Amino acid sequence: MSADCIFCKIAAGEIPAAKVYEDDQVVAFNDIAPQAPVHVLVIPRKHLASVLDVHADDTAMLGRLFAAVQHVAREKGIEGSGFRVVTNTGKDSGQVVNHLHFHVMGGKTLGHLG
Repeated sequence: MSADCIFCKIAAGEIPAAKVYEDDQVVAFNDIAPQAPVHVLVIPRKHLASVLDVHADDTAMLGRLFAAVQHVAREKGIEGSGFRVVTNTGKDSGQVVNHLHFHVMGGKTLGHLG
């Protein structure tokens, strides 16, 4: 846990969030500034600043992250219509919180990227 990381504090229960899913390695919660009708953030409890900090020994945790993405899609009813999973790395990508997180977005037709 990083003492100054807002996502670490959410994962630890120190800051409230509208949680959609949690287990011993992963937490998923509604984004406070949604960009789609469904916009959930899926984070590891372990502090990793971005995908650049993921190592081979994080394989099991990554599997849990994607299992949580699947759970969120089913729970929010977007598994059939489709959804987007995005992670940003670094300031040029728009990463605001330096804690690895996946945006799960859906509930409407999303525009094409790039």
